[in-house]
Amino acid sequence: MMGQDDPTGGNPQDRINQLEQQAAKDKDALDKLLLAYQGQETEISDLKVQIEALNREIRDGIVDVESKETLLSNLRREKDDMEVQLAKANTKIPYLEDELDKTKELLSRETARLGSVITVAEEIDEENKAAVAELSARDDWYVQHMQLFEDLSEAIKVRHDMIDRAIAASKEIQSKHETFREQKQAVIEEMKNLETDDDSGSDDGSEEENENE
Repeated sequence: MMGQDDPTGGNPQDRINQLEQQAAKDKDALDKLLLAYQGQETEISDLKVQIEALNREIRDGIVDVESKETLLSNLRREKDDMEVQLAKANTKIPYLEDELDKTKELLSRETARLGSVITVAEEIDEENKAAVAELSARDDWYVQHMQLFEDLSEAIKVRHDMIDRAIAASKEIQSKHETFREQKQAVIEEMKNLETDDDSGSDDGSEEENENE
């Protein structure tokens, strides 16, 4: 009988438990999203450090290339001078040819080293451009989706507030229901007492009539 009089249509505590469980799931999902966002920020910081290191390497490579170019220019001038001296002093030809061969070998090695340095510098420059492009794309993505994270956080906060209000309202309804039930029971008890008093009065009147007869 009491279940039929319940206006809430179910156990309010079960509903409260369901709402609290859902709120906990929502909070867990938001925490995971925030952790993922923080992990991406850490990765971006690492990329920036790598880019700075690559820039330093590029600058060092450019200085090294300039030094090699200066050395190569000096070697070429030495070669030219040797060729002039060779033409002027035939007696020194064997000596000069030996020196020329050494110079050519040194020039070849330095040219190969210079080519390797230029190749490495070009590769570093390409990697730097790719890293900068990737970093820019990630920055754009975070800027575009930052509002989404903020809206999601606000929506979960509003949901929690609504759940809290629903829980408070459910508790208030339950309290009013308990009060109504207690009042109804009190009225029933009072009516029973009145009926008992009426029955007692009727019995006393019958006894007095019998004595008078």
